[in-house]
Amino acid sequence: MEHLTATFWLTVAAVALLLLVSAFFSGSETALTAASRGKLKSQADKGSSGAAAALKVTDDSERMIGALLLGNNVANILSASLVTALLTDMVGTNGVAIATFVVTALVLVFGEVLPKTLAIINPEPFAARVAPAIRILILLFSPIVTLVRALVRGILRIFGVRADPNRQFLALREEILGAIALGHSEGAVEREDRNRLLGALDLSDRTVDEIMRHRRVMEMIDADLPPDEIVKLVLASSHSRLPVYRGSDENILGVIHAKDLLRDVDRLERISPSRADALAALDIVKVAMKPYFIPDTTTLDEQMQEFLKRRTHFALVVDEYGTLQGLITLEDILEEIVGDITDEFDVVDKALAVKKTEDGSYLIEGTMTIRDLNRATDWSLPDDEANTVAGLIIHEAQMIPAEGQTFSFHGYRFEVVTRRENRLTRLKVRRL
Repeated sequence: MEHLTATFWLTVAAVALLLLVSAFFSGSETALTAASRGKLKSQADKGSSGAAAALKVTDDSERMIGALLLGNNVANILSASLVTALLTDMVGTNGVAIATFVVTALVLVFGEVLPKTLAIINPEPFAARVAPAIRILILLFSPIVTLVRALVRGILRIFGVRADPNRQFLALREEILGAIALGHSEGAVEREDRNRLLGALDLSDRTVDEIMRHRRVMEMIDADLPPDEIVKLVLASSHSRLPVYRGSDENILGVIHAKDLLRDVDRLERISPSRADALAALDIVKVAMKPYFIPDTTTLDEQMQEFLKRRTHFALVVDEYGTLQGLITLEDILEEIVGDITDEFDVVDKALAVKKTEDGSYLIEGTMTIRDLNRATDWSLPDDEANTVAGLIIHEAQMIPAEGQTFSFHGYRFEVVTRRENRLTRLKVRRL
């Protein structure tokens, strides 16, 4: 009886120890997988060795999970075996059923739910504390984990599943985008803040042809106009830089800056007997800067870097055939992040604003970009096939609609209010 009592208590102590080990592995797994790598990186930069260890451990998540599951399963199976052996010796064959119930309850409460709940409450501090010990265990279990991983990858390869080495980087970007969207939906992130953050993240995915000013609405200067007329046009424009052409707007000779033009006019007036003689001697082509052409497939992030490198803010956009498509400025790219930038010289077209009607529809210009409409209304219209709302309607309808025609797609109703030639100039959009 004395031997039985000693065995009983030794077994209880061993099971309790194994439950602690199981709790350690379970809590560590939850903390290391739930911890934000961004927060860990911030803590590591401040000198936290635990956070630095957690970052290294989570770099190879597959190896980490393998080691943790190996340790956890060994602890749980060993504890179940000890309890089963003890109860079978005490009550016979019924001990198996009793042991199953007891071990399941103990492992569920003390080995899984309790430690994982504690870990999920403060995952970063928990991960920083356990990471040094986990690094040692990963090294100890490395041979077995490597063998298991090779076996698992071989099985997955049979079914056509292959590991993607860039999955962590891609998942991190998606996590950031999802966190911003979730924060906005829950009221923690204002719409303007969301737009700025998403705008900055999207620069590398968007091309200049999506935001450029189309050639149809570009202001340009004909080099063959009388010099006094050129000066009037430059002064009347709300833009400081204007393309200069001769003969055809495809024949771009340069870009005139208002300051350069006025400096040259002032110089000529100082050396000429009269203002008329000074204007007559003006040669706008000589004053104009060399044009800077870029392909329409350039990403916004690349173009912004080029603007900063070249110390210029103005570029002409051409397609693969060299045909002029439009122009883009550094301000256009910055507006994708911070929203519309206007100064005292900008002409604000109120017709381009989104106007809500009594029936819940929105009156918009056909040239309004889908991105701007989504920002203004918190909608999610797709912009993969078209940049403007009019372009989306034409793409979906596979035709140029007439005035009064209505369409429903992507969960929205579109009505063509006005059409000018082949352009849809005014639209009414409503969410279904």
